[in-house]
Amino acid sequence: MDIQLHTRERGDGPPLLLLHGNGEDGAYFVHQMDFFARWFHVIAIDTRGHGDSPRGAAPFTIRQFARDLLDFLDGRNIEKAHILGFSDGGNIALTFALDHPERVERLILNGANLFPAGVRPSVQLPVELGYRIASLFAGKDPKAKTRAELLGLMVNEPHIPPEALEGLDLPVLVIAGTHDMIRASHTRLIAERLPQGKLALLPGDHFIASKSPDAFNRAVAGFLGHPDDQRS
Repeated sequence: MDIQLHTRERGDGPPLLLLHGNGEDGAYFVHQMDFFARWFHVIAIDTRGHGDSPRGAAPFTIRQFARDLLDFLDGRNIEKAHILGFSDGGNIALTFALDHPERVERLILNGANLFPAGVRPSVQLPVELGYRIASLFAGKDPKAKTRAELLGLMVNEPHIPPEALEGLDLPVLVIAGTHDMIRASHTRLIAERLPQGKLALLPGDHFIASKSPDAFNRAVAGFLGHPDDQRS
């Protein structure tokens, strides 16, 4: 790997990796770190070009981020981990799991999508417009280039065929808000195509881990084998 990924870490025990969304960093999981650190070694990773992780020279794509994750695991001698991915982090987690299922214990996909059309038009259309505008100035303005790269992830990626999920035979929690920016039918499609997929829809929008952490944490904890703990 041409870069070193920045992390925030808490606790001991089996590794639980947290992957944030587009334009964010590991601080998004402020309400999850201490909660899950009671049972796991929680590692919130800043994706390439996000937070305190450098951009590097490699492609700025979901697949490259998944390769970065593999390099990170290899560098830490982590043979297998639980992975929780939010939004684009969920897309990275799913891409990684499809390529390396033997490295994933349990997978949590929060607000992930298989392709851009899985996003509600009310969200996707402004993103596409912003991407086109930023792309016009990307050659001269570094900030516009960065913005174009970030928005390009949502406009051009991911491209995961639904049938590809049928070969991912490991426990997966597909969790989203009832008013998520991902179409509800798309979230159900993901859960239905996974052999061991479990669907959880919680009241709220795309940011349930941040806005409704108690309900979110309990749902994820139960899936990870700690169903009786009700503390927030």
